[in-house]
Amino acid sequence: MLRRIRVVPLAAESLGVRSMCTYVETPDVKVLLDAGVSLGPNRFGFPPHPREYEAMAECRERIARAADKAEVVTLSHYHFDHHTPSFEDWCYNWSSAEIARQIYEGKTLLVKNYRAMVNFSQRRRGWMFAKTGGKHAERLEIADGKTFEFGNTKIKFSEPVFHGSEHSPLGWLLMTTIETEDEKALFTSDVQGPMHDPTLKLILAEKPQLVIVGGPPLYLAGLHVSEKDAQRGMRNLEEVAKTVPTTILEHHILRHERWRELSQPILDAALKAGHIVVTAAEFAGEENNLLEYQRRQLYENEPLSPEFQKWMKLPVLNRKKVRPPI
Repeated sequence: MLRRIRVVPLAAESLGVRSMCTYVETPDVKVLLDAGVSLGPNRFGFPPHPREYEAMAECRERIARAADKAEVVTLSHYHFDHHTPSFEDWCYNWSSAEIARQIYEGKTLLVKNYRAMVNFSQRRRGWMFAKTGGKHAERLEIADGKTFEFGNTKIKFSEPVFHGSEHSPLGWLLMTTIETEDEKALFTSDVQGPMHDPTLKLILAEKPQLVIVGGPPLYLAGLHVSEKDAQRGMRNLEEVAKTVPTTILEHHILRHERWRELSQPILDAALKAGHIVVTAAEFAGEENNLLEYQRRQLYENEPLSPEFQKWMKLPVLNRKKVRPPI
């Protein structure tokens, strides 16, 4: 375990939401990684259940408390589960101008370049972020391929890597390594395994003691993601588990109800090497709260209150303007 780098998961699939938001603290600097949280708009034909909104509100509270302490906030790419937009949306992102300002105001903000190695939607979102939430930062720096020093701590960003498979239409993102003395923690964001072999080489070359990695979206395999790419992501995760002492496995992979069964080769590889693979919740000493893939069962087993039913009947644009009654 790390002695000089403190890692605290704040929001994640295992905590009930779409996110990888993590707080990292060293003796020199306090860092908030990818301060975003979202809910999947539709799963199994159902919108988010009240339990998911409860989880999102709790995660937002944790992020707000961490933001009060943080001096640096990072942004790996411009998907809304990885940064907080300034528009009002209580339906899917639990966001507002006030929430974004509280997170980013007065911080050193280290972000993915939205003008290069970026797809169209993220270019637009990045431009908008710089004009809104980003304008509150004390300092906003493009981080692609750069290293920033805070005392004896280095925050190192990779060059842009693929968001999943090679030439993914989802674009590119930055991986972040936080290093102090002889310790390293690596935050991979949405590399999805990684699916791309050169990204795996970059992860292993860092030689971290701890890695926070988003697994492949197995629930989309054969649909929006090829089976070949999904399986490559799983094989590369085995290599990560064999090499890195502690792996926090999160994000897309946990949206599949059989994620643990399908991950058994990864867990076995870690065990054989004397390493551990855990979810963010397990790392934090909490039980997994995997809500998205249980959405159908939640609607069957936990009926909606009359107030929530009334809110659900509002048009989506109206729901975004009104907090759900939870």
